Amino acid sequence: MKTIILCGGLGTRMKEETEFKPKAMVLVGGKPILWHIMKIYSYYGYNEFVLALGYKGEMIRDYFLNQNAFVNDFTIDTRDGQIKFYNNNCDDFKITFVETGLESDTGERILRVKKYINEEDFMVTYADGVSDINIKELVAFHKNHKTIGTLSGVHPRSKYGLVEIDKKNNLVKGFDQKPQMYDYASGGFMIFNQKAFDYFDNGPMEDGLVKLTKEKQLSIYTHEGFWKAMDTYREMEELNVLWNGDPKWKIWK
Repeated sequence: MKTIILCGGLGTRMKEETEFKPKAMVLVGGKPILWHIMKIYSYYGYNEFVLALGYKGEMIRDYFLNQNAFVNDFTIDTRDGQIKFYNNNCDDFKITFVETGLESDTGERILRVKKYINEEDFMVTYADGVSDINIKELVAFHKNHKTIGTLSGVHPRSKYGLVEIDKKNNLVKGFDQKPQMYDYASGGFMIFNQKAFDYFDNGPMEDGLVKLTKEKQLSIYTHEGFWKAMDTYREMEELNVLWNGDPKWKIWK
């Protein structure tokens, strides 16, 4: 089963990084966040990816085309261009790179990669969220429920610290810094049947999800573990702190 990763957005809310690189290439622990996401899928045996490229997509192509040179020792003969690598530390990824337009919305990006999806089911995720989600359990859930689509429901954290109040005397009892919320949000890590292509159009992918919902063809797999998205520069910094301390999404060795 292949995984479509939506890598084409402008990432305007973290201009400090994305002015010069695509959001998917923002570094966490010295590696692009896109790499972290691919490692999660690959750990469970799903190592075929279709990258829907757009803004500065050439940087993503270049990174993987030259990964051997980035991570291994090598000798190059500049006269004939022959290269000898001394080790092989590359990942076991099979990647299809697809240019899906600079200003395309997410639904259009999915439709533009359709010709590269030939299995009954395919997965979709964004290039900015990591989790310790069990992909095999997600796939089994999708197959058992037999709906066209399956979302992953996750518990996001509040972007604001909350105040605990003693309502009897209007005193502050304490503070809860960015608590985990009880409600669910869509955390990416989605699975669809081929029929889903009929529900997407050139607008946001969410338009297709609404159509599936109206026809009771969208299930939700609830994940109670770790999940974090990188939508701002501060969240990028937080992920780097976690990587150096307790990277809960690092399920691979």
